[in-house]
Amino acid sequence: MKKVIDILREKVTDGFVKAGYDEKYGMISVSNRPDLCQYQCNGAMAAAKEYKKAPFQIAGEVVEQLSSEAVFAQIEAVNPGFINITVSGEFLAEQAERMNVEERFGVALPEKQKTIVIDYGGANVAKPLHVGHLRPAIIGESVKRICRFMGDNVIGDVHLGDWGLQIGLIIQEVKTRQPELPYFQDDFAGEYPQEPPFTISDLEQIYPHASAYSKEHEDYLQAAQEITAKLQDGHSGYRALWQHILNVSIEDLKKNYDSLQVFFDLWKKESDAQPYIPEMVEKMKKDGIAYMSEGALVVDISEEGDKKELPPCLIVKSNGASLYATTDLATIVEREELFQPDQIIYLADKRQSLHFTQVFRTAKKAKIVRPEVELNFIGFGTMNGKDGKPFKTRDGGVLRLQSLCEQINAEVYKKMKDNREYSGDEAEAIAAKVGLAALKYGDLSNQASKDYIFDIERFASFEGNTGPYILYTIVRIKSLIGRYEEEGGVLSSDNTLLPPVSASETKVYLTLSRFADMMEAAYAELAPNKICQYIFELSESVNHFYHETKVLTEEDEERKNSYIKLLRLVQRVLECCIGMLGFEAPDKM
Repeated sequence: MKKVIDILREKVTDGFVKAGYDEKYGMISVSNRPDLCQYQCNGAMAAAKEYKKAPFQIAGEVVEQLSSEAVFAQIEAVNPGFINITVSGEFLAEQAERMNVEERFGVALPEKQKTIVIDYGGANVAKPLHVGHLRPAIIGESVKRICRFMGDNVIGDVHLGDWGLQIGLIIQEVKTRQPELPYFQDDFAGEYPQEPPFTISDLEQIYPHASAYSKEHEDYLQAAQEITAKLQDGHSGYRALWQHILNVSIEDLKKNYDSLQVFFDLWKKESDAQPYIPEMVEKMKKDGIAYMSEGALVVDISEEGDKKELPPCLIVKSNGASLYATTDLATIVEREELFQPDQIIYLADKRQSLHFTQVFRTAKKAKIVRPEVELNFIGFGTMNGKDGKPFKTRDGGVLRLQSLCEQINAEVYKKMKDNREYSGDEAEAIAAKVGLAALKYGDLSNQASKDYIFDIERFASFEGNTGPYILYTIVRIKSLIGRYEEEGGVLSSDNTLLPPVSASETKVYLTLSRFADMMEAAYAELAPNKICQYIFELSESVNHFYHETKVLTEEDEERKNSYIKLLRLVQRVLECCIGMLGFEAPDKM
């Protein structure tokens, strides 16, 4: 299905050619003065210099060629040489009919499906999710869903942190508390227990204690480092205990991510990349990519055109240990082997920009990936409190993500109970859905790279540019259609969308018609905020239409059926969009 703007561009381009001008001047854009027109063409302004004519004269000649086109309700040349365009209601209704029968509302599938790996989540085992884990999880989930909607084969990988000193510290503390366990007996030859010797609550207490204790006790830290080395060398007892840590942590993480409607296809870990490191490092040495510098193995990443000098990528430290960059590069080797991706997208704090520049350039230089593979980093800003500082608990600690969700659900629940009566269970179920929308929309409506203020009261509001307002719009449409059906109306494909008869109805049609343009932009820029902006505009336009139009009391049945069909299309588009943002609407609010 051709987009509205493409159809208009073809028409106007044909007008320029027929008037004797180059086709390149027939470019169309959405009007920046919607009070004057819907679309505009500034091509005559650009053509004036080449053809040495007044732009108004050129615009007038082009308009003359297009004056009989049925697509335009009005097309006129205005000083000093703009072409203002208003499309016909019949044309808008026809486009909406086409959208209505297409599963993807007119968005074209790509000529070639891409395979994309998205690395997001980034949680560490044995630690609870905190507010810092919110943005990578929900932005990454939305980007994954956008790419899938656009026709790509997308693989989401949580890529857990499970390898390094943190595991050694946990094992050391478990050993200190329960030295009698078989994992610590060098002469143990039996089967290790199936049940873990700790719960997730134990682990969440063990790691902070061990980390703090190691900072003040050198012998404890040294013991943890020795355990880490033995774990990585294959010590059977430590490996069994490490597996328990993974199993307990992943079970808890899945529950937390499920509650956020964040789902991963792969639960890969840093440890999965370790077998690829030795061969990768040796190849870098052999190819002359990596070299020794002050006892460490490094790769130069500077390129011609860099505005500032970039430090080399450190591959192996002087003590022989690998680093995050090493693991990330080995993970790319693994992904190449398993999936041959066309694109790999990473979600992380924008302060890691240098790290990913180093990893991406090293991967290309060392030919770890094929030259055509796209490597993208989406760096996100900080979620701050009202004081403008990173979001914390009242006592200054890091707020658990579960606590944040509970806070926003409680605020939504309070607002709901203030407005109307609900049964307890019903209100809690609705509040959970609306709370998730408030949380996700509050974040995703911002450009990912920007810091933003997390304002629970504002995000939970049922008015303004918020998730609950979007859901309320959907629920209102559902309710209206429900009453229509109760009164004997039938939602039928035989009903026809009629040309709009009011400015507010025209605005709904126009906003719907821009869905495909918006999706292409959101996909190209990996930007969920563009979907948020669109659905807010669509919700605003349909609510304005709803308030000034007596839909159910409309005496003309054909017109009433058209209204209902239009509202149902709006509902479907809104539900499609919030699905890509990662939340859903309740049946009532």
